[in-house]
Amino acid sequence: MLIKMTCFPSCLATFWCFHALKLIKRDCLLSLHAARCTSTAAVPRITTHYTIHPRDKDKRWEGVNMERFAEEADVVIVGAGPAGLSAAIRLKQLAAEHGKEVRVCLVEKASQIGAHTLSGACLEPRSLQELFPDWKERGAPLHTPVTEDKFGILTKKSRIPVPILPGLPMVNHGNYIVRLGHFVSWLGEQAEALGVELYPGYAAAEVLFHEDGSVKGIATNDVGIQKDGAPKPTFERGLELHAKVTIFAEGCHGHLAKQLYKKYNLREKCQAQSYGIGLKELWIIDEKKWKPGRVEHTVGWPLDRHTYGGSFLYHLNEGEPLVALGFVVGLDYQNPYLNPFREFQRWKHHPSVEPTLEGGKRIAYGARALNEGGLQSIPKLTFPGGLLIGCSPGLMNVPKIKGTHTAMKSGMLASEAIFSQLTNENLQSKTIGLDVQEYEENLKKSWVWKELYAVRNIRPSCHSILGVYGGMIYTGIFYWLLRGKEPWTLKHPGPDFAQLKPAKDCTPIEYPKPDGKISFDLLSSVALSGTNHEHDQPAHLTLKDDSVPVSKNLAIFDGPEQRFCPAGVYEYVPLETGEGSRLQINAQNCVHCKTCDIKDPSQNINWVVPEGGGGPAYNGM
Repeated sequence: MLIKMTCFPSCLATFWCFHALKLIKRDCLLSLHAARCTSTAAVPRITTHYTIHPRDKDKRWEGVNMERFAEEADVVIVGAGPAGLSAAIRLKQLAAEHGKEVRVCLVEKASQIGAHTLSGACLEPRSLQELFPDWKERGAPLHTPVTEDKFGILTKKSRIPVPILPGLPMVNHGNYIVRLGHFVSWLGEQAEALGVELYPGYAAAEVLFHEDGSVKGIATNDVGIQKDGAPKPTFERGLELHAKVTIFAEGCHGHLAKQLYKKYNLREKCQAQSYGIGLKELWIIDEKKWKPGRVEHTVGWPLDRHTYGGSFLYHLNEGEPLVALGFVVGLDYQNPYLNPFREFQRWKHHPSVEPTLEGGKRIAYGARALNEGGLQSIPKLTFPGGLLIGCSPGLMNVPKIKGTHTAMKSGMLASEAIFSQLTNENLQSKTIGLDVQEYEENLKKSWVWKELYAVRNIRPSCHSILGVYGGMIYTGIFYWLLRGKEPWTLKHPGPDFAQLKPAKDCTPIEYPKPDGKISFDLLSSVALSGTNHEHDQPAHLTLKDDSVPVSKNLAIFDGPEQRFCPAGVYEYVPLETGEGSRLQINAQNCVHCKTCDIKDPSQNINWVVPEGGGGPAYNGM
């Protein structure tokens, strides 16, 4: 469907040498705190992506045909997660029920549906039951009903059991432990059977707008660009998909959603979003230690009380003794020396965890950011020509650690509102792109909003002097007694990146070396994620200013990106002169977790999509 464009001539060596000399003229900003940066060192060029260095100002792109092929649809959906697929399915169900033709196109950056999906995951089947009452007959991959709930507080050497009383958010009776990637893949099969056009391997790179300011659709990523930003002979322009309504279901911290927030001022009346990073592994363990249906959660060690986070350990019944285990760290942590990956590896050595894993084999690893702001941080969800669903705007129930059921329901409600407008013959739209405000109105009348409202104060209650334990006390008293009916709404302290303290005010954390049996190094872990990107393309981890990592992040915060990234993407390496350091971005390692975009204290990193199909290749994570 893509049109091959005119190749750029190769005879520009003279220009490129001159161009490169111009680029290295910028001086490195110095910091009094960093001996690693010297006054004579020039800033090495790191970012070559066209979103930072426009192609219309680059002579290497002169004469390249930038025409794009365009397709028209009724609805375009960005992202094939639970929300996006539920929206697509519901639209096609309604079209079939009413005898209407509705063209639905869904683009997904992963090479296969479900390949970028990662979650705990303990699934509450409420939305699935509404979408497909016959889901069991259809073969939905929900094989492990929860049979046992356990919760505890960890000290360094012991575990204090905490009872889970009926009605508390952590109760999992009636839920299923699932491999969410497999569930998403199954949803994709249902969507395709209903006539949804699925385009895996196509990353939505750009939002398109009508002249009246309403969303027109999206454009997929260009392919065939060299690492230095020049066109290859194989350069092909992306595809445009136009629609009456575009649904953005990108998941947590979507890069297109960030642009929409600014253009339409969608976050004007909400608090800053707060996030966590979730790290996960799959293990095959000794069958004697396997308890299918058991769900375990802990808080406490190895984190201090002021660092929000905790663990999960789920026993799956997938035909082999399989467990899913992981660790979540709130990205509002303060100590720049904290390393979420190494905290996870350290946690596995706790006396209550290690025996389960001894003699087992780790078979998969991955990481993903998750929304933790709750109701206070949900932006306006509709705008002319489009809307936001699922984890993109942050519809996760944080105390439950669940967002799949709310994401799916939001997609279903969005489709019901869209279908009503698409089939309304008397509709008079003020903009070319339809403004489906009924979606947000209906969401606020639904059980989703009621559920999120009830737990709105639990996560921010952890910011008291007691930290995480203050949140537990709040849950045990106010939530237990009032079920969210308290007449106040607590606030978050501000954006996560602003919570980081300078390195000089913090104590470095000494982490034990991995033993290669229970705990592991980072690179061997990333290898288990199946991550792969075309090497010869501009790094999609872009920097607004290439000098900032050394002059600010390294100088003031001791380079926290080399610790908060769960894939080893960011490294500070010595300059070739032997004096000072430079940031190296290993973009091919990126697992698309978005943590760097969220936690960078300078807000200098902007995550954009790589070539479609790149990224992790999770198998049921």
